[in-house]
Amino acid sequence: MLTPAGTRPQESPGNPVDRRGRRPYAARVRHLPVGLTARRLTTDDLPAVAGLLAAAEPVDDTGEHLDVDDLAEWWAADVVDLPSDGRAVCTADGTLVAVAVVLSVRGAREDHRVLLEGRVHPAWRGRGTGRALLDWELHRGAELHRRDHPELPARLTVSVYPGMTPLESLVRRAGFTAERWYADMERPLTGLPEAPAVPGVELVPFARDRDDEVRRAHNAAFTDHHGFGERDAPTWRAWFTGTRAFRPDLSVLALVDGAVAGYVLTYVYDADTRATGVEQAHLGQLGVLRPARGRGIASAAIVAALRAAAAAGCDTAGLQVDTENPTGAFGLYRRLGFTPVRTRVQWACTRPPAT
Repeated sequence: MLTPAGTRPQESPGNPVDRRGRRPYAARVRHLPVGLTARRLTTDDLPAVAGLLAAAEPVDDTGEHLDVDDLAEWWAADVVDLPSDGRAVCTADGTLVAVAVVLSVRGAREDHRVLLEGRVHPAWRGRGTGRALLDWELHRGAELHRRDHPELPARLTVSVYPGMTPLESLVRRAGFTAERWYADMERPLTGLPEAPAVPGVELVPFARDRDDEVRRAHNAAFTDHHGFGERDAPTWRAWFTGTRAFRPDLSVLALVDGAVAGYVLTYVYDADTRATGVEQAHLGQLGVLRPARGRGIASAAIVAALRAAAAAGCDTAGLQVDTENPTGAFGLYRRLGFTPVRTRVQWACTRPPAT
């Protein structure tokens, strides 16, 4: 969590210089508390980052438990350049106490999305580290905007979870506005109904040879959703169907005339299971193409996925939904037995085109 406050400035050693001997602004984290320095984040830091997140979870209540492999997949080399887009804040003895990563989202349409992620160890909060990291993230985000989509306005976003009250105060003071609420929803995998038959629709397990067809269906299904950017093939594989957690056997495709018209992609995260003792089937991507909506395809595919997860021994099912989803998904999930357990708020600040 990025937290407010701050003390005297401290220059971070080891940052690269340009040909004139100057350090680029976004290579530095300025105004760190005395005794802390920042350096470039590398994959060697991932075990320490996983430990930091585990220490912060009881306070922050994100509902996520990420191990080293999860972090490596999320911050994949073909999606984020960790040394350029990440910073590690350490004590004099090298202990990592805070981290920040900036992700430039590909597939921009109306605006260029830049995700600002960070966390400060609970024992080190309230000293100004979070404010220093947010300042660095905003400048690095501006650089990525100029590099990737200067012709579009930029939207820099921060996710605030229930336990992150100091972060909410910090981003508000930095000019961010709360713009979207996302509910984590869960249900037990008991008392499941039969998957309803939908005329003209065949429900089948996910097949690898349909992976790109599903990706294209996902891009088409979410065209009218807030903040959505199309997923190119590398990002799709890095974040979704190429991850360790992805379970094709628990995922369902809805075919109409032999083509994908709907889909439910399911994940089981080992780190979550180890941390909670509960094996949850997470329904990560769910969608129905616009021409096929209104026929009950979403309900049928979700129930089929729930029944597959139950048969595989999972205990619960979970998903996350935009509470203002234009398809009415929030109400659909409630009717299918899901109940909200926490709400993540997305805060955003906008920047004009850089051209």
